[in-house]
Amino acid sequence: MAFKRIKTKKIYEEVAEAIFDMIKNGELKPGDKLDSVQQLAEQFQVGRAAIREALTALKAMGLIELKQGEGTYVREFDPTMMTFPLSIAVLMNKEDIWHLLEVRKLLEAGAASLAAAKRTERDLEAMAEALRQMKEGIGSDELGEKADLAFHMAIAAASQNPMLVSIMNSVSGMIVETMRETRRIWLFSKQTTTEKLLAEHQAIFEAIRDQNPDAARTRMLEHLTNVENVLRRYIRTQQPD
Repeated sequence: MAFKRIKTKKIYEEVAEAIFDMIKNGELKPGDKLDSVQQLAEQFQVGRAAIREALTALKAMGLIELKQGEGTYVREFDPTMMTFPLSIAVLMNKEDIWHLLEVRKLLEAGAASLAAAKRTERDLEAMAEALRQMKEGIGSDELGEKADLAFHMAIAAASQNPMLVSIMNSVSGMIVETMRETRRIWLFSKQTTTEKLLAEHQAIFEAIRDQNPDAARTRMLEHLTNVENVLRRYIRTQQPD
């Protein structure tokens, strides 16, 4: 039997994670100047290319800034920042993941309930199309993730609340990353299957279609709780004995 090669974390991700943790923990403070690329490469005992990639990722997150001719400086760290590009979920610690799932439960259960009360036929068509793409995307991680997010965003749109849609958009990057990890773990888990994942989305859709706010809220909470349980089981298996 042939197995897929397990991908290990890239060197630049480990470097970025280490610097990220130093910023979060206060070891590196706003205004602190980072050492040069060469010095960091020596300290981490990695190549300069890995350091440059790590700094590029941290800059994209808004955690550091490059001042021309002066060097690289730490910016003010705001744990509430929601505009991180989602390669960052690699850098999210376990507590960040649970906090994000709490936010999703609060936002998306409410969105599903509102959608059931306010959805239009056009909203239902958008959700149905996302479900169709999810079915067609089985076996394609990228298509599956896009369709999954499209389904959840279609529910937010069906709430007819533009502020809720805006908030969902602001956290969509982090949602995509946790979706990616969850789907990867989910689909290779003995306890779960692609059909189960699809069935949960179908149940949410049907409750919204049938204009049943309570059922829509419940089905969404059940789905997100299952996502959380899958992640918790996986993380427990990664803990050292």
